[in-house]
Amino acid sequence: MLPATAAALAVLAALLAWPVPALLGRARWPRRDPLVALVCWQAIGLAGGLSIIGALLVHGLAPWGHSLPEAGWAVLTGHPARDPVRGDHWVTLTLAAVLAAELLGVLALSWVRTARTRRRHRELLELVVQPSAAAPDARLLEHPAPVAFCIPGARPLLVLSSGMVAELDDGQLAAVVAHERAHLAEHHHLYLLPFVAWEAALPVLPAAGRAHAAVRELVEMRADDRALASLAVPDPRRTLAQAIVVAAGGASGGVPDGALAVGGSAVGVRVLRLLDPPAPLPAPARAAALLTAGLLLLVPTVLLLAPAL
Repeated sequence: MLPATAAALAVLAALLAWPVPALLGRARWPRRDPLVALVCWQAIGLAGGLSIIGALLVHGLAPWGHSLPEAGWAVLTGHPARDPVRGDHWVTLTLAAVLAAELLGVLALSWVRTARTRRRHRELLELVVQPSAAAPDARLLEHPAPVAFCIPGARPLLVLSSGMVAELDDGQLAAVVAHERAHLAEHHHLYLLPFVAWEAALPVLPAAGRAHAAVRELVEMRADDRALASLAVPDPRRTLAQAIVVAAGGASGGVPDGALAVGGSAVGVRVLRLLDPPAPLPAPARAAALLTAGLLLLVPTVLLLAPAL
């Protein structure tokens, strides 16, 4: 039962595990629309997990029914298998359970560890920071290095160092604050979390590290774009680029784990993108990318729920 369905899911899982992430990671268009690219990366990660676990489940439950819901219900209600249950069925069911437990367990563990780290840093910072005159929602940290970062969570914290305030002019400082506000407003840490877990769960898979790096770069570009839209200065792109370069000098030594920082990732690429901006992604291409992301999620879902092929 379901040999074609299991094979189709396995092929899709293989494509989403290596060639598709490799192609998207090398593509140039994500820099033209980071938000659409982030949606595509999320779809790849979720569809890949559904496909590989689904392929194992479909094969393992084959003796119990003509579709995955039917077979799963038969197992849950204690109905006997319609066909002989071989050793390979038990092996694939075990692998599906182990893989699902590992992926979900690592995701939960990453969430807990990151949340604990952020909470600890927030509690320590709240002992030493003070209100900042640069922005009502920012806090000032006495530190000579030019550092700016935000700690997301239920009680977000936006921190500027005294070195950053001293080194930037008013326009550049506004650009930094707008960038960090964008991270908090759009919850960019949630875009990153699945790929942190994916890389931790599957360290031998090159696509996992590539995807994590790409998503980290894209959330910074997205925050740059949001910051540009809110700046009221004569040359917002150059202003933000200059602020990023200054912040990059202090980011290595002053940004706590779990924080998002304006100077923390892909600084050179982002500065070039700001000073020589690519053309916006055309509406048809944007729609095509979003449609592809939707199809990536729809195909494994349909294969898992539909009757046998």
